[in-house]
Amino acid sequence: MKKIDQEKGEFLEEIIKYWEEENLLNEATANKLRQSYEAKVFDWRRLAQYSFWVAMACGVISLGALLIDKTLLNYIQKLYNTPNSLISLFSALAAIGLFILGFKRKRTKPQKVFSNEALVFTAVMLTANAIAYFGKSLNNASNHFSILILLSVVIYAGLAYLFKSRLIWVFTLLSFGAWFGTETGYLSRWSGYFIGLNYPLRFVLFGLLLTVASFLLKQKKNLQHFFPTTYVCGMAYLFISLWLLSVFGNYDTLESWYAVKQISLFYWAIISAIVCAISIFVGLKYHDEVAREFGITFLFINLYTRYFEYFWDSWHKALFFSVLAISFWLIGRKAEKIWNVEFTKK
Repeated sequence: MKKIDQEKGEFLEEIIKYWEEENLLNEATANKLRQSYEAKVFDWRRLAQYSFWVAMACGVISLGALLIDKTLLNYIQKLYNTPNSLISLFSALAAIGLFILGFKRKRTKPQKVFSNEALVFTAVMLTANAIAYFGKSLNNASNHFSILILLSVVIYAGLAYLFKSRLIWVFTLLSFGAWFGTETGYLSRWSGYFIGLNYPLRFVLFGLLLTVASFLLKQKKNLQHFFPTTYVCGMAYLFISLWLLSVFGNYDTLESWYAVKQISLFYWAIISAIVCAISIFVGLKYHDEVAREFGITFLFINLYTRYFEYFWDSWHKALFFSVLAISFWLIGRKAEKIWNVEFTKK
C-alpha cells in the first residue's frame, strides 16, 4: 500500500467516486483502488524539508551578519587574533570535510535527502567564507573583487560537475550572476550604465543567454543533468529583470527615474508582456511547463504592477482595493474549479 499526501488522497477519492457514479468502475474495482493507497495524516517529509530550509536560511543570515558586522569581527579578532588567511584555510578544510561527508552519506544513506543536502549547503557556505577571507587576506585596494566571485564560480562549477549536484550548480549560477553584475560595474567604474545598459537591462540579456545555454547543455550527454536547473535559473533572471525594467526603465539613478512619469515607461511594460505571451505560447505548443508557468506568473505580476502604477494615486482607495479584491476572488474561484477538476463533472 502506497502512502500519499492527504490532498492527493482526497483528490483520488473524488475521482474514484465520480467514476463509480458514471458506471466507469464497478464497486469491487473501486474498493480495490481505494485499498491501494493510504492518505498520510501528517506530512512529515514536508515538515523535514521546511525545517532544513529554515535552518539553512538562518545559517546564511548568520554568516552574512558575521561578514558585515565590523564590531563583531573586531571583537573576534581581538579575542583570538586569528589572521584572515588562517580563517580562510580553516573554512576551506571544513568545507572539504563536509563535502566528503555529505556525498558519502548520499551513497550510504540516500533516504536522508534533506539532511544530506543541508550538509552540502553548509559546505557551500563555508566555501564562500573561505574565498571571502582569502580576498581579505590579500588586502587588494583595487576593488576588483569580482575576480574572487569568478573564483567561486569556477570552484562551484567543478564541484557540481564532480559530484553531479544540482544544489551546488544553483550556487554556481547565482555566483555567475553576481560576477556578471560586479564585473560590468567595475568595467564601467561603478556608474549606472555599462555600454548604455542599466543593471536590469544587462540582466535581461544575461538571463536570455543563460536560457539559450541551458539548451546547449541539454545536448551534451555528460551535462544533461544540469539542464533543468540552468533553464529555470535563466528564465528567473530573464523575467525578474524584465519586470524590473518595466518598472524602472533604462534609467541609471532613482533621481532620474523620479523625474519622469510612469506612463512614459509603458513601452517596457509592452515588451515584458510580449515576452510573457511568447513564453506562454511556447509552453502550450511544446508542453513546456517551465515556459508556460513563468509566462503566466509574470504576466499576472506585470498586470498588477501596472494597476498599482496607474491607479493608486488617481482612484479612491476603497474603489482601488474593491477592484483588487474582486479580481483575486475571480482568479481564486477559477483556480478552485480547476483544482477540483470540475470540468470532469460537466
